[in-house]
Amino acid sequence: MNPDLVTALGGHVWALDYGSVLVFALTGALVASRAQLDIIGFLFLAALTAVGGGTVRDMVLGRTPVFWVVQPELILTAAAAAIFVYWTAPMLESRYRWLLWLDAIALAVAVPAGFDVALINGNGPIILVICGIITGTMGGLMRDVVGNEVPLVLKSGELYLTCAFGGAVVALILVSLGVPRPLALIGCGATTFLMRAGTLIWGWSLPVYRPRPPRDRG
Repeated sequence: MNPDLVTALGGHVWALDYGSVLVFALTGALVASRAQLDIIGFLFLAALTAVGGGTVRDMVLGRTPVFWVVQPELILTAAAAAIFVYWTAPMLESRYRWLLWLDAIALAVAVPAGFDVALINGNGPIILVICGIITGTMGGLMRDVVGNEVPLVLKSGELYLTCAFGGAVVALILVSLGVPRPLALIGCGATTFLMRAGTLIWGWSLPVYRPRPPRDRG
């Protein structure tokens, strides 16, 4: 790959990493507030949420050291978000509603970040989509499990995985069509966010599996 192109793409990933770390850290701290943890719990849950998805992505791709080891200031960003929420969460009327919308924003930033990292790494279409999904969902899954919440990624009717998948597929299509990389990433993020917003506002959902009752053979 052209060295100048790699440098330009690296700038996009840097910005996306900071954006997703910041917003995901805010959601982790909100879950910590709902669980009534102390400040150390806030810091831990914010950091886990912020870097969890990117860490799994880098491990899958064999990228070592993982991104936050190269950029430890990302952990400081997560810590700052945790401290901010620790002092301001009591002022929020509905912390869960804030959590849902911040999580939607974080998902819309993290999916293109994961897609772009895999693209720079030279991976094929299937891995590009999977890495977008992993980066967008794994941090939130860890957050909800540790915070004793029902994981959003597993809730029926939330379209969480579907939104991540849809955004990553849109990015793949746009890149395949030769759309400039920044526009493809914007399209990915916009698709992800709009699908998630539709779920939150209008209740968009997919049919869930409902097994038929056994037939009465009497």
